[in-house]
Amino acid sequence: MRYEVWRRRLPSHVIVPLIVACALFMQNLDSTSLATALPAIAAAFGEPALRLHMAITAYMLALAAFLPMSGWVADRFGARNIFRLAILVFTLSSIACGMAQDFNQLIAARVCQGIGGAMMVPVGRLILVRSVPKSELVAAMALMGMPALIGPIIGPLLGGLITTYSNWRWIFWINVPVGVLGFVLVSRFIENVREENVKPFDWIGFALSAFGLAATVFGMDTAFARTQADPLGLALLVAGVVCLCLYVPYSRRVPNPIMDLGLLRIRTFRTSVTGGSVFRLGVGAMPFLLPLLMQEGFGYSPVQSGFLTFVSAAGSLGMRTIARRILRAYGFRNVMIWNSLIASAFMAACAAFRPDTPEAVMMAVIFFGGVFRSLEFTSLNAIAFADVERAEMSHAMSFSQMAQRLSLTLGVALSALILHRAAGDVTPVPVGAFTWAFLLIGMISATSIFSFLSLPADAGAVLAGRKSEKTPDA
Repeated sequence: MRYEVWRRRLPSHVIVPLIVACALFMQNLDSTSLATALPAIAAAFGEPALRLHMAITAYMLALAAFLPMSGWVADRFGARNIFRLAILVFTLSSIACGMAQDFNQLIAARVCQGIGGAMMVPVGRLILVRSVPKSELVAAMALMGMPALIGPIIGPLLGGLITTYSNWRWIFWINVPVGVLGFVLVSRFIENVREENVKPFDWIGFALSAFGLAATVFGMDTAFARTQADPLGLALLVAGVVCLCLYVPYSRRVPNPIMDLGLLRIRTFRTSVTGGSVFRLGVGAMPFLLPLLMQEGFGYSPVQSGFLTFVSAAGSLGMRTIARRILRAYGFRNVMIWNSLIASAFMAACAAFRPDTPEAVMMAVIFFGGVFRSLEFTSLNAIAFADVERAEMSHAMSFSQMAQRLSLTLGVALSALILHRAAGDVTPVPVGAFTWAFLLIGMISATSIFSFLSLPADAGAVLAGRKSEKTPDA
């Protein structure tokens, strides 16, 4: 068959990341175009624009809650089978999002979309790390990220064009052809990688972690959004924290916890999770804050907003092509320390944006912010698996992805909370409120440096190409 010829011609570290990138492209296109359209969707539903951040956080909450299950179901039923199913669920949920008639229907459809995404992206990454040699992992991840970054590049522009000249519902419906293409390619080219001996599923741990994560984030998002604390939000926050605290001793008593906290004993993995989570708070906030500032604060149209913000992803794409050379020259530790400070400074620099700020200046800040955030992403994603054994890879992948999505969700929720507190009940949100949000988010992201300082100088040397990979007989 023709596809067998392609499988022979293209090595695994080329064809696998390109196919997984289809899923990332669809997800990133959806999220970035949605951020540009939030004010228009809010107007269509008669809701304040700031409330529509729930369309983002509901999706990410579902991701965080169901991500711990992704590794087990991939091991139990086969990574290819779950990957295909996840693409199907995400695509059908996208259709439902576009058909939503009110705010509640949209949020419900976004939750279903998040469940599909929870299985789609981490299982795709799991296929990648299991199919590609460690010495090729950084290059494979960069290759996977390049097509996936096309989504964020065209997402703001496409979202602006659709919202301005058509109907915002097409933002979700454009996922359908990409989903169909991804489903076909996975069926033809991806092997059904699975583990031989799969331990029983940890239902109690799943309940504690899923409810704990969702209740904590949703409680934080609602408890302090108004002048007076919301009792329901406070109750959810307390209940979520209690469940997470109960999970810690529980996970130490069971043989196969759904989130293996024992992985934190691995220094490189622990640093990627802790430092990466703090850094991603700012990363999660930026795609939400920038379009809202442009449209609510400056009065720009969705097309103008998309034109200014898409350059962030363009900068990210350029950095992916040289990330490995930078890591080889300076090592993971040095790059992650200094680059996190530079990237955080560009986040905070957005606080200086005003209606009369030249567009070229704003685009330059946004562009270089994307460049340095991309380098940090590549470093964090690769170093997480530098010292993880193959048997622990699925747990590590689920844990890492859960931490990433949770921190991105908290970034959106935290930035929305800052805007709520700074603006009060004033609509549209004044520019001064965004100033506080960008400054605080940049300062918080910069504190990730304290985790990176704990890395040894030779951390991830094999991944960076600074040291040869040992053979099994060595």
